[in-house]
Amino acid sequence: MASLVRLTSPRGTLQKALARSYATGPVHEFEPKTHFKITLRRSAIALGDRKKETLTALGLHRRMQTVYHEHTPEAAGKILKVKELVEVENVPASAVRTQSEQRWERRAPRGYSIGGSRLSGFP
Repeated sequence: MASLVRLTSPRGTLQKALARSYATGPVHEFEPKTHFKITLRRSAIALGDRKKETLTALGLHRRMQTVYHEHTPEAAGKILKVKELVEVENVPASAVRTQSEQRWERRAPRGYSIGGSRLSGFP
C-alpha cells in the first residue's frame, strides 16, 4: 500500500524514496538493532568514584575501548550516567564483536609472504 502511494506522489518524492530504498538494501535483509556499541572516548581520571565505578560496570577500563551490551534498561541507565564520556551506537546482533575478534581486526597485515621453502625438498 505504501508503494502505491509513492507511485502516485510527485516525481521528486518518488526519486527520493527509490534512492533511499536502494541505499538501505532490500527490506527482507533488515536486521533489528539489538545491542549498544559503547566506546570510551574521554578519560575519567578527574571524575568521582561513582562515574569510575559505572564505567567499570560497563566493562570500560581504558580510552578507545569498545564493548557491546544488549538493549536493557540497566545498560541504558549506566550509559546515561556517563554520557559525556562515551560514544554509543545501536548495532544489530551480527555486528557484535568479542574482544579477540576486535584485536584480530586491528592487527596489521603481514609485511611479507612465504612463497616456498628450501626445507620442503628434504624428507
